[in-house]
Amino acid sequence: HHRFMLGQLLAHLTHLDQQIAVFSARIAAKTAAFVDEVLEEKLDVVPGVNSTTIENVVAEIGTDMDQFPTAGQIASWGGICPGNEESAGKRKRTKTTKGNRWLRRALSEAAWAATHTRNSYFSAQYHRLAGRRGKKRALIAVAHTMLIVIYEIIKHRTDYKDLGADYFAKLDPQRHKRYLVKRLEQLGYEVTLT
Repeated sequence: HHRFMLGQLLAHLTHLDQQIAVFSARIAAKTAAFVDEVLEEKLDVVPGVNSTTIENVVAEIGTDMDQFPTAGQIASWGGICPGNEESAGKRKRTKTTKGNRWLRRALSEAAWAATHTRNSYFSAQYHRLAGRRGKKRALIAVAHTMLIVIYEIIKHRTDYKDLGADYFAKLDPQRHKRYLVKRLEQLGYEVTLT
């Protein structure tokens, strides 16, 4: 009986794999009308982005970026930008805006993959924010950055150039130096800079 049930389950799994292959081929054929090989290669270079992510993003936002004059507007439409609640000059913590949930999911998965890429800007951004703001907020921040990068690549047909894992250290070297000295002093060392 158990051997029969396992055979039925494996047959069902084989059928589902065949269905996935048929749907994947149809999606790739329909997407080819909007995304040429050059654009796909430019998008595929971005860490965390693969063909599935490209298909999902193009299905949701298309390739005509005239409807979004700025990157901020596409981020707001996608529900990836942070909320903006201000009272008495103080910015309060708020939820992200409501937007396109399918785009948000695709970008969140791509951002999660990008944070695990070594020596990339997205990984550095995630680890910089995760300690202070939390992992989920940091993930949405990386997804926001990825959407802006994808928007610029699609709109201007530019190549992706990674800023590098040491971008934030190079941004303000004096601040980074003070941070490292403070960390060494917390460990009990006396630090003299020469």
